[in-house]
Amino acid sequence: MDKDPFILDLLAFVGSSPTPFHAVASMQTRFLDNGFASLDERHEWDLRAGGRYIVTRNGSSLIAIIVGRHAVTANGMRIVGAHTDSPCLKVKPSANITRSPYLQLGVEVYGGALLNPWFDRDLSLAGRVTYRNSAGKIVSANIDFREPIAVIPSLAIHLDRDANKNRSINSEQHVSPVVLIRGDAEIDFLDLVKRQLLDEHPECAAKSVLSYELSLYDTQAPAIVGANRDFITGARFDNLLSCYCGASALLDAGDDVSCVLVCNDHEEVGSASACGAQGPFLKSVLERITANPEALTRALDRSFMVSADNAHAAHPNYTDKHDAQHRPVLNGGPAIKINANQRYATNSQTAAVFQDLCIQAGVPVQTFVSRSDLACGTTIGPIIASEIGINTVDVGVPQWAMHSIRETAGQADSHYLYLALREFFRLQALPF
Repeated sequence: MDKDPFILDLLAFVGSSPTPFHAVASMQTRFLDNGFASLDERHEWDLRAGGRYIVTRNGSSLIAIIVGRHAVTANGMRIVGAHTDSPCLKVKPSANITRSPYLQLGVEVYGGALLNPWFDRDLSLAGRVTYRNSAGKIVSANIDFREPIAVIPSLAIHLDRDANKNRSINSEQHVSPVVLIRGDAEIDFLDLVKRQLLDEHPECAAKSVLSYELSLYDTQAPAIVGANRDFITGARFDNLLSCYCGASALLDAGDDVSCVLVCNDHEEVGSASACGAQGPFLKSVLERITANPEALTRALDRSFMVSADNAHAAHPNYTDKHDAQHRPVLNGGPAIKINANQRYATNSQTAAVFQDLCIQAGVPVQTFVSRSDLACGTTIGPIIASEIGINTVDVGVPQWAMHSIRETAGQADSHYLYLALREFFRLQALPF
C-alpha cells in the first residue's frame, strides 16, 4: 500500500477504535473481509495448509494466522506482537458522583496515564456493556457515545497561583468528569448507558444493564500536522499504530511460511490476564497449529518474533532526558529497542535480523536505549520470549508524548514499519 492512503487509513482505524474492544472488532472485520475464517476456541479446529484464520479472546485480544504450506517444524513461524490497550480513565462500577447540581463519574486510572492533558478536553465514552435481554440471556455488546458528553475542567489559575510550577493531580479527587447538570429528574449513569445501548443496538432487547467496561476518550480526531505535514497526532498510537501495521503486513503475506499476528490486551497493566501476553492465549493457539508439544518446540527453535511497540523519540525541549548516542528522530525509521536488563527482548542476533530486514525493505532504522540513570519501560516481547522460548526483537515507531491523551509520531515511520513487517512475513528462512 502506498504511503498516503496507508496513513489516512491508519488514522481512520485509530479514530474508530476508542477501546480495545472496538480495535479488535475493526481488525476482525478487516480480516474476515479479506478471506480469513473465524475460529472458536471452544470447538475443534481443522487447520489446513494455506488457510487463513482469526481467533479472539475476551473481545479485546486477537490472533490472526496464516498456516504455511511448508512444514512448520522445518521453517518455523513469523510472529508479530502488539497490544490493543492504552492508558486511559475507566469508569468505576458504581459511577455516580453527585455534587449538587452536577452529575460526575467516578473513574479509575488505567495504566501509566499522563493525566495533565486530560483536562479541558471534549470527552466521550466507549467500551463493552453486559446486559440481560428479554429472553433472560446474558449478552455483551460494544457501545460508543461518539459525541462529547463529559469534561474535566481545570482549576483556574486565580485559585492556584502556583499551578504552572508545582500543581499535582490527585487521581481520586481531581479527575472526575462532569457529565450534566441534574434537574428535577434523577438521572442515573446506568440510564445513560442503557439508552445508548438501545440506540446503537435496537434489536438487543436489553432489560437491564448488569455490568460494563467503559473508558473515557478524547473526541478530537487524529490528524496530519506540521507546515510540511511531517507529523501525525492522535490518541492511542501506543499501540494501535503497531496493531494496524502488523495487520496490514499480514494481509500482504504469502502462504509459504506460517505467519501469526498477536494483539494482546492489558499490556499497560502488566499483561497478567487470560487474554494478556502473560496468559495462555498465544501458546494455546500455537499448540493447536503444531498439533503436539514436540512439534511446537522444534518449530519455535526455527521461529522469530517482532514485538512492535512504540519507542521514545528524542524530545527537542528535553534533550537531556535521552542517551546522547541513542536519540531516535521522527521520520527516521523504526527503532530497535535494547536494554541490558532484559526490559526488551532484543539481543545481538535478533537486532541484526531486523536491521537486515530493513535494508532489504529499503527502510531506515534507528536504535533506542534509555539513559542509564532512568527507568526503562517494557513490552510484551520479554514476556512472550520467556513464556514460549522464541527469538525476539523489540522495535517501535518513535513518538513524543507517550501515554498522553494525544501523542505525536512521524508521518513516514508507520509506513516504514509496515514495509519492514511485510518483508519479515515473507522471510523464508532465518539467516542464522
